[in-house]
Amino acid sequence: MPHNLTQAIEDYLKTIYECTRDGERASTTQLSEKLGVTPASITGMLQKLTTTHPPLVDYQKHRGVLLTPQGEKVALEVVRHHRLLEMFLHQVLGYEWDEVHAEADRLEHVISEEFEARIAATLGHPQHDPHGDPIPSLELEMPASSSLTLYQLRPPQSAIVRRVSSSDSDLLRYLGELGVVPQAEFTLLAYSSFDENLTLQVSGKPAPVVLGPLITRVIFVETLPHP
Repeated sequence: MPHNLTQAIEDYLKTIYECTRDGERASTTQLSEKLGVTPASITGMLQKLTTTHPPLVDYQKHRGVLLTPQGEKVALEVVRHHRLLEMFLHQVLGYEWDEVHAEADRLEHVISEEFEARIAATLGHPQHDPHGDPIPSLELEMPASSSLTLYQLRPPQSAIVRRVSSSDSDLLRYLGELGVVPQAEFTLLAYSSFDENLTLQVSGKPAPVVLGPLITRVIFVETLPHP
């Protein structure tokens, strides 16, 4: 990772990456909401990032922003640091999966490449973090991950949770209590067209679980053959 990049720049690049994974350009409004700064500040930073050598972003007024190949490389390095740190905190230090995000946010900018390599080796070079999100490889290639959400399923489908795409600690704690975590298997029992709630039976849990669309849209799954 270039040594002259500030933590703020790395945060911008990581956030742009997260907002543009579907190939669509990110708007200044979208980035403002994610980063908690004014649209004017966003515009100023994006203009700055277009003048680096090489440029880190492709920004066009009123059309939004995408990362350049160099910008994406930096973003993926930060994501790799973050997700390896989350796994280290979870597996080695005993943090719960709802506690790791904030700690990793603080540490991702300061660890060295040697420290990153030692973490990866200690963990056995994991491919996913505690939430099931893929960890970029050492070559900064992102492994494929499920794009099918729980929101898209209907009874009587069965599936396995692959990842939960959220950093909301309250939501993660709630899902952990319900057993809706990566590798958990479940069967859909009911769907309500009125409020789009889904009722599912998680394997090994005594009572069914009801989840609304705000939650089912961030749970990514892989369907299983129906018995």
